[in-house]
Amino acid sequence: MEAKNTMKEKKSRHNRKVVFERYAPEANLVQIAGTFNNWDLTKNLLKKEKDGTWKVSIEISPGRYEYRFLVDGNWKNDQLPEECVPNAFGSLNCVMEVF
Repeated sequence: MEAKNTMKEKKSRHNRKVVFERYAPEANLVQIAGTFNNWDLTKNLLKKEKDGTWKVSIEISPGRYEYRFLVDGNWKNDQLPEECVPNAFGSLNCVMEVF
C-alpha cells in the first residue's frame, strides 16, 4: 500500500485547523511535536483510524513551523513533506507554513 500523508487546512477565526496524518498500520503509538506546541508530545495525540492512518486536528495560528512524528519511540518525518531543514540532532525537521 502506498504511503499516505496529507496536511489539510480549514479557516477558523484567527487560527487554522491543520490535520496531520501518518500512515503507520503496525504502530502502537504515534505522536507529533513541533514548534507549534513547544515540542510537547503530550499535547496533540494522534488517533488510529481503521485503515492504519493516524490523525490529529490542531488549531494553529498563521506562521512557519517545524515538526516531526514520534512513531513507537522513533522520530520520523512526514511521509510527504513540503520542506525539511536540518535540526540540532543531525537529522531533519519538516517545515510547514500556515496562512
